[in-house]
Amino acid sequence: MAKFNTEWTVGPHGPLERLDDGLATVAGEIVMPLGRFPRRMTVVALSGNRVAIWSAIPLREPQMAEIEAMGEVAFLIVPGVAHRLDIVPWKARYPGARVLCSPGATKAVEEAALVDATCDVLEDPAVRFETPGGVGGMESALMVRREGGATLLLNDILANVRHPHGLGAQIMARLFGFGVKRPQTPWVVKRRMVKDAAALAADFRRWAAEPDLRRIIVSHGDVLSQAPRAVLERVANDLG
Repeated sequence: MAKFNTEWTVGPHGPLERLDDGLATVAGEIVMPLGRFPRRMTVVALSGNRVAIWSAIPLREPQMAEIEAMGEVAFLIVPGVAHRLDIVPWKARYPGARVLCSPGATKAVEEAALVDATCDVLEDPAVRFETPGGVGGMESALMVRREGGATLLLNDILANVRHPHGLGAQIMARLFGFGVKRPQTPWVVKRRMVKDAAALAADFRRWAAEPDLRRIIVSHGDVLSQAPRAVLERVANDLG
């Protein structure tokens, strides 16, 4: 079994940044030899005074109070098999929260926490949980619609690590293709996860066709707010 954090251990992270109505994100870092690799958590407000946590990261108490002010923590979304690190302490802190992941990630996630659902059970017409095609059901995506536009949350199928901190993080980001020069699907993800590149490319193009797409939030790297549709089209073309 993989190692997971069992205690509420707060690592380096920034402020909780409000991006839109009921949508906030925070950039954190995984401490590694010779550097820190970026990771990101996003908080999505749902109808009924509830929130969903995408790729949970333990935060300091002032930021946790901000999240709790947004609503009851109702869902813990584990967006991929590599994002289980802190699900145990989050589930312990919010035992009533339901754990949600894509079908192909269930076995891996349940090494850390029992999965409650693998499909869209959010019960909010403005938020849609998806399983992208071509990746064996191992990744999740979330489309969040607000009055000002739509936000797409993606996990490891798109990375934008433009500013890795430290030698180790720089080597990892470049070696595995985590988008140091431009946003891209990491080559390690293509090799290990992508089973049908055409199917995944079709989903990238479908998301790009969203006329009100305002931004893309990725689990590793900076938020993409400049020409998000063009980014998705290019990445789809790169997949073939």
